[in-house]
Amino acid sequence: MTQRVALITGVTGQDGAYLAEYLLSLGYVVHGIKRRSSSFNTARVDHLYEDPHVGNVPFLMHYGDMTDSSNLIRLVQQIRP
Repeated sequence: MTQRVALITGVTGQDGAYLAEYLLSLGYVVHGIKRRSSSFNTARVDHLYEDPHVGNVPFLMHYGDMTDSSNLIRLVQQIRP
């Protein structure tokens, strides 16, 4: 069986964080998109986040912006959710 993969925009917000936690509990690999901003507020997902340099990490964060279509296309092609 292939691993299920999800891509969540706004993963550091309330709804995105809850969705990430739920999908992880179902065995998904979760990729979250976070906007670049002056405040690095990841408090809602800090308990889910692991070091990306460690193998088999089920939760990965990416920087992205919904207005940057080329970056979003690249992420979707790379992650294949």
